[in-house]
Amino acid sequence: MAELVITAQGKKELEERLRYLKVERRPIVAEHIKIARDYGDLSENSEYDAARKEQTQLEQEILTIEETLRNARVVEDKQLSKDVIGVGNTITLYDIEFDEELTYKLVGSIESDPDKGYVSNESPIGKALVGKKVGEIVTIQTPGGEVQMKVLKIS
Repeated sequence: MAELVITAQGKKELEERLRYLKVERRPIVAEHIKIARDYGDLSENSEYDAARKEQTQLEQEILTIEETLRNARVVEDKQLSKDVIGVGNTITLYDIEFDEELTYKLVGSIESDPDKGYVSNESPIGKALVGKKVGEIVTIQTPGGEVQMKVLKIS
């Protein structure tokens, strides 16, 4: 099993999400259950069933976040190297075929968000980039075939 890695920013966001779920969402869901229970016969009460399902999903998300925070290795900003690519670095690449610059932030798998340019260290791009230095040409296996990129900047 791969080591679970998270950036300091990702940890902060998870802690904020956990606080929101426990402090704000739990009381709302408890109220939904209370209201649904007041409708009467629980054996045929779809509102009650829906509220209990909502509670189950909420508690599962809380447990998942707590486990992640307990087990993940946090990469602090001060630990980041500007010489070698690792989790937490922002990387500027030059796509040789398409003659364009791309910027990605390398993050742990749970933080991955391609729309934001956050690439998982476990993805094909992330695996190919880890350990590379400025000036190196990286060959990345993608579903569309091989892509070659040059590392321009690590920050």
